[in-house]
Amino acid sequence: MSDAPVVDNNAAPDSYRVTADELRQFIERFERLEAEKKDLADQQKEVMAEAKARGYDTKVMRKVIALRKREPDDIAEEEAVLDMYKSALGM
Repeated sequence: MSDAPVVDNNAAPDSYRVTADELRQFIERFERLEAEKKDLADQQKEVMAEAKARGYDTKVMRKVIALRKREPDDIAEEEAVLDMYKSALGM
């Protein structure tokens, strides 16, 4: 069963109007957030372009950013397994 509001075409015009206005507000809020998200993504691209222009390896920077989001214990465990695998392969 859905929690979405049901639009009753036989309802009084006032109640429909309130529902339509509320729906429009939700959609407009979502669209504003989408625009903000695009702006932020553009700013992130600019930061990476600037870093690249200054000689930084942006691929490695992205890996460092991903690592900073993770728990140190998880990183250490993954690195230990990676070292073990590399050792097993003579790397």
